[in-house]
Amino acid sequence: MEYEAVIGLETHVQLKTKSKMWCGCANAFGASPNTNVCPVCLGMPGVLPVPNEEALRLTVLTGLLLNSEIPRRAKFDRKNYFYPDMPKNYQLTQYDQPSTLGGYLDFEFEGGIQRVRITRAHLEEDVGKSTHFDRHSGVDFNRAGVPLLEIVSEPDITSADMAQAYLNALKDVLSHGGISDCDMEKGMVRCDVNVSVRPKGTSELGAKIEIKNMNSFSGVRRALDYEIPRQIAVVQGGGKLIQSTRRWDDIAGITEEMRTKEDAHDYRYFPCPDLMPLEPSDEWIAGVRARMVELPLARKQRFMRDYQLPAGDAEIFKNDLALGDYFEGVARGAKSPKAIANWVINNLQARLAEANDRRVAEQSAMGLEAEDQELLTLAALKFPPVAIPELVGLVESGKISTKIAQDVFAEMFETGEQPGAIVERKGLVQVSDSGAIEVFCDQAIAANPGPAADFKAGKVAALNFLKGQVMKLSKGKANPALVGDLLERKLKG
Repeated sequence: MEYEAVIGLETHVQLKTKSKMWCGCANAFGASPNTNVCPVCLGMPGVLPVPNEEALRLTVLTGLLLNSEIPRRAKFDRKNYFYPDMPKNYQLTQYDQPSTLGGYLDFEFEGGIQRVRITRAHLEEDVGKSTHFDRHSGVDFNRAGVPLLEIVSEPDITSADMAQAYLNALKDVLSHGGISDCDMEKGMVRCDVNVSVRPKGTSELGAKIEIKNMNSFSGVRRALDYEIPRQIAVVQGGGKLIQSTRRWDDIAGITEEMRTKEDAHDYRYFPCPDLMPLEPSDEWIAGVRARMVELPLARKQRFMRDYQLPAGDAEIFKNDLALGDYFEGVARGAKSPKAIANWVINNLQARLAEANDRRVAEQSAMGLEAEDQELLTLAALKFPPVAIPELVGLVESGKISTKIAQDVFAEMFETGEQPGAIVERKGLVQVSDSGAIEVFCDQAIAANPGPAADFKAGKVAALNFLKGQVMKLSKGKANPALVGDLLERKLKG
């Protein structure tokens, strides 16, 4: 019997706020242990939480970006459990009345568009971080109380690769939307995986196995690549799977059981008596809606549709917002958007990186720390954006060759001078006079009898060598297409 996997993901994302969820302590990574803390986030008796309104806005903004419903009433509950990383012995979270409901995320996978439905995105607080040493453990409460968004998917995912593609697409939406920096090395995104198996073609779900606290998307894929065959082997061998929670051992490459049968009633949820329900007004929601951005997939599709770009170019402009916006500002209304994209991606991007590498080296030599160094931005380029379409026009009209255009671009980048002015000042106009080019061809053939004989003997590649010699003789000014035609005609007699 053939089996299939059914996967749902719970993605935990730290929100991009300056302070924590219930107090004014800094929401900042890297501080010394237990320094960004106060009586509120340490759970001292008698303290009262005050909601962070920016965290509420970012939660609703996430719902809007994920096509969710925004209920007109939400509330916070206490989720009770006894762990050393939660000083109150309960976590403030949204349970049965969250700030967003439903929704979906569309993303690219295996050459098509897949859709994973979203159950909800609910707001809660993060917990502290435990560190285990040889003979003792320590808890850092700097992270306790940081606003945390839990995005719960429906069990629409069917493979490990699809899970990773969904997570990458979700991360793109959250980053582009300004919801979170999504820095996984700083623990800003973590994931719990729910997976079961069932006979292919059936609809009944198998026993749900949860894999907790995955801190990398590749780890999620590897854990599923192990766990799915493990579950299939159990049921095919006549065994029975029971609902349980497991952990992923990244070094050993296996999942291990932690506990069995954990349900919502185990946490004894009840409404938090210290927090009023949330009832957002039309005006408040409209203010959040005004912060919506174009979704990454929609942006890529628009670049392909409006500018006839291939998927690879559109992907670059989807991922690099500043570069994509710069291209769009240059290409809007232009005759050759694809040619402009080539110059922006292949030349401008490379020159900008080289210039900033030099700046970093120079400023580091001066003793400046990384946070104090100034980099060259697209807004600070010396040449105006219209210079790139002008350069494209010079090439397409045949006035200069592509090789000459590379040199013109380099000078334009360094000086800011317009490309047409550079061409005129340096006398770089392409030679298309067949008589002049014929002289260069005769000189190249006479100076290289071996390659000339090779071409006559049928070695077509020898012609490229001779074309290169002609281009050298003309200092790059000869029209390459005309050079090829004249050489071939002369060598064939």
